[in-house]
Amino acid sequence: MTEASEAAILKHLSTSEDAVIEDTFPWSEAEKLDHTAVVGAIKSLLADQYVVAANLSTSFYALSAEGESILANGSQEVIVLKALEEAGKLSLPDLQTKVGKDIAKIGMGNCMKKKWVKKDGGDLVPLKKVEEIEDEVKALLQKVVDGHFSVDAITDKEAKDLKRRKIISLVTRKSHKVTRGAAYAPQRVKKSADLTKEMLDSGAWESAEFKPYNFMTLGEKVGGGYLHPLLKVRAEFRKILFEMGFHEMPTNKWVESSFWNFDSLFQPQSHPARDAHDTFFIKDPAQTISVPEEYYERVKSMHEVGGAGSIGYRYDFKREEAMKNLLRTHTTAVSSQMLYKLANQPGGFKPARYFSIDRVFRNETMDATHLCEFHQVEGLVADYNLSLGDLIGTIETFFKKIGITQLRFKPAFNPYTEPSMEIFGYHPDLKKWTEIGNSGMFRPEMLQPMGLPENVRVIAWGLSLERPTMIKYRIKNIRDLFGHKVEMGRTRTAPICRFDAVE
Repeated sequence: MTEASEAAILKHLSTSEDAVIEDTFPWSEAEKLDHTAVVGAIKSLLADQYVVAANLSTSFYALSAEGESILANGSQEVIVLKALEEAGKLSLPDLQTKVGKDIAKIGMGNCMKKKWVKKDGGDLVPLKKVEEIEDEVKALLQKVVDGHFSVDAITDKEAKDLKRRKIISLVTRKSHKVTRGAAYAPQRVKKSADLTKEMLDSGAWESAEFKPYNFMTLGEKVGGGYLHPLLKVRAEFRKILFEMGFHEMPTNKWVESSFWNFDSLFQPQSHPARDAHDTFFIKDPAQTISVPEEYYERVKSMHEVGGAGSIGYRYDFKREEAMKNLLRTHTTAVSSQMLYKLANQPGGFKPARYFSIDRVFRNETMDATHLCEFHQVEGLVADYNLSLGDLIGTIETFFKKIGITQLRFKPAFNPYTEPSMEIFGYHPDLKKWTEIGNSGMFRPEMLQPMGLPENVRVIAWGLSLERPTMIKYRIKNIRDLFGHKVEMGRTRTAPICRFDAVE
């Protein structure tokens, strides 16, 4: 449609050097072209200077559907007066039935204002006859029509009254006056934007017209990427742990077997955490392919009959339960694999410090502080003859580096650590103690089957990444931090994360 409009415009201007399209709107109607397409063609031709266009603005009145009805049947007040004159008097419900609710509502009010009718009890009685009054509204609309809807057809006051009744509206139509441009030609030749291989091969580039290049213009501003607040806090935590001599564990495998997630940690197969209400089990593939068989047998024996001074859990350890696949419930599943490798590496055991920060999954009820998936920060130290004092000292060092100095430790229970402690920190904004992590020493029943030397102890602690991030960025609802409801603008505007260490 635009190409047809372009051709029609150029053809019209080709009739003489002084040819002009005075107004594109009536011209489009005469040429049976869509005016929108004509405007688009003019803008395109302007870019190559084929035409020169001047903006035109035409204002006129347009009748609403109600205005059209008044022009044909008379105003509401005249219709109401006529109905009352014919009947002598009418109650409001009867009037509404006779002329319609809308006409009765508007017409009765205007009749009362003009004193054409009065109320007589519950009835309406006419005071004038139809032939005695003039239908001013209909007369004004007829003036508009006779004046070809021009704004000069009626006075401003008359127009204001009709607009107030929403009978007419003022419409402004945009159009153009078009004449020849500096580069006018009867037929448009598209200019090339690029020099192509085909042009070079054929020699067409020698005669081709090219669009002008603006070598002074700047390219579009390139927007950089933004780190999510969780990633900013994660990066700061990683830097702190690296400074403390820790090495990062590979945690890119979200699906684990129940053996590594539970059994290797000396967590019984009847434990409530292994129920479907707390854990996401995988349907396909439902079971893992293999685990280290010798290690499996040692873990099984520890569960069934015990060892390392323990009597075990004294139940029948089931292979099918151990082989179930699941979304890991904690990154300790990775810690157990790293400790097993540490015990069985060439050259034997060597002391090590490991940490991980990655996603874990639990089938929990979601609320302002809980999601079904979150990030766990975990650290562990494996060395000879470690004690609970080493654990507390390591935890205090880490939390001091993120600015938390007031710590308390409360005895707790974990299936795979003994002793176990919950970590509480004082929150200066909330002015109260809040739980910020969990910790403990891995039990001998967990470490002995791995093949670690008898005097090797492993201390470990963990916390979520979301809670310190929410505190750092003053976020009250976890769903505003992580998930599909996150405001993307927050990612762009969140300040950098920096924790000031306390000496």
